[in-house]
Amino acid sequence: MWHMAIEQGPITVLDDREAWNLLSSVSLGRLVTSFGGQLEIFPVNFVTQNDTVLFRTAEGTKLFTTVMNEKVLFEADDHTVAEGWSVIVRGTARMLTSAEEIREADQAVLMPWVPTEKLRYVRVTPSEISARRFRFGPEPQYGHVPG
Repeated sequence: MWHMAIEQGPITVLDDREAWNLLSSVSLGRLVTSFGGQLEIFPVNFVTQNDTVLFRTAEGTKLFTTVMNEKVLFEADDHTVAEGWSVIVRGTARMLTSAEEIREADQAVLMPWVPTEKLRYVRVTPSEISARRFRFGPEPQYGHVPG
C-alpha cells in the first residue's frame, strides 16, 4: 500500500517507500511482543531485506515470546538537532527454519553487536507500516499551531 507524504505543520506523515528508506538507514530498533498479558520490549540490531525486518537472536525470552506470540510491533527512529523520525511496523514475526530462508538471511550479513552467539534469524513481515517526520521547534503560543 503506497501513500503520499502528508505534511501537517511540524509533523509529516510519510509514505511506505520513505518509511523503508528510513528503516534501512539505521541498525538499532525495538521489538515489542506480548506474552501472558505482559508487554515486552527488546532492543535489536537489524537489517531490512525485501521489505521485511530481519534480526538475529539467541535462545531466550526474546525468541520465546516471538515464537509464542507471532504478532509484533517493531519501531526504529533517529533524529538530528532540527528534526526526527519514527517508523512503526505492525506485523508477524517468524523464526526462519528452512535452509533456503536461512541462506537468504545470511546474504544480509547481519552481525551481532555483542560477542554472543545469535544462531536464530527472525523475520518480521509487515501487515502495516507507518512513519512520521517531526520538525523540532519552540512550543507554540497557547491556541496557535505553527504551519
